[in-house]
Amino acid sequence: MSYSPSPILSCCILAYRPLKVAIVGATGSVGQELLKLLSTRKFPIRELILIASPSSVGQVVQWNNQKIIIQALNEAVFNNVDVVFMSAGSGISFRWTPIAVASGAIVIDNSSAFRLDPTVPLVVPEVNPQAIAYHQGILANPNCTTILLTLVLGPLQSRGEINKIVLSTYQSASGAGTLAMQELQSLSRNFLDGTELSSHVLPYSLAFNLFLHNSSMQSNGYCEEEMKMVNETRKILSSSSLSVSANCVRVPILRAHSEAVNITFNNPMSLDEVRAILTSSTGIEIIEDFDGNRFPMPTDVNGRDSIAVGRLRKGLNDDNNLELWLCGDQIRKGAALNAIQIAELLLSRDLRK
Repeated sequence: MSYSPSPILSCCILAYRPLKVAIVGATGSVGQELLKLLSTRKFPIRELILIASPSSVGQVVQWNNQKIIIQALNEAVFNNVDVVFMSAGSGISFRWTPIAVASGAIVIDNSSAFRLDPTVPLVVPEVNPQAIAYHQGILANPNCTTILLTLVLGPLQSRGEINKIVLSTYQSASGAGTLAMQELQSLSRNFLDGTELSSHVLPYSLAFNLFLHNSSMQSNGYCEEEMKMVNETRKILSSSSLSVSANCVRVPILRAHSEAVNITFNNPMSLDEVRAILTSSTGIEIIEDFDGNRFPMPTDVNGRDSIAVGRLRKGLNDDNNLELWLCGDQIRKGAALNAIQIAELLLSRDLRK
């Protein structure tokens, strides 16, 4: 899809403080997290526009002692808007993002719609902040699992070239939205009561169960979610030939994703060096107690900005190999927080330079 950037995009967004901001998908789990973070991080807003599906139009939302009425999605809602957080699925993004950009807004899109578009920066601010310099009105927020992964890979790559990554994800119900979280709760009660387990949001019941990720299967035998991790990781790290293999699993956790990651470097890196790098990296904390067999868990990161990394160890048969485990809040750093950090990055930089 083509679009024409507005003249505002060649200017520094600093000239537009405080900003008129819109959230598309304001009633969803990510939209609700955006509302919280915009307040707690004191993002400079002079007017906030909330947009959601027809069933939510007219509802009143309390935000920062204001009563904001949910509006319908149409061209008029983007008038004089500076920044749009688009969080309503790729179909909505494909249709409405070019319209918002043509109206003069910068769009930070949380869907997969533009992530692999070569003209659209795919940004994790701690990893590739320089990518925002070539934006043309759209900036893409990576997939949740990719954000968590590259937050670790970025600083490691800066000290040693990465040759290969093999990983498995353990993805919570939150990745499928609020309704999936509610369904997990209700079906878990049904399971314990011995009543019927009938899933409507996810293809199978997640109660006391797990299944391989239900995104569409590709011709190469990998699902769409796994290929997102492959392609997005390569783009963020600017390494088109990087070997990445992912196996994505949906697990019966309400919120926060986990990943088991195997990294092969071209040259060996000591565990002390790896720990020092990660300990000094923004957005990462180390949780590991080998004697107590205590490592990161989803409950450690629920509702928190940072991700937790632990159980760092060398591969058994390859000194160039590193194994680690990580957990991160999918709704927060895996979606809403990263989007706001992208906007904050725009605010901090003069894009005319």
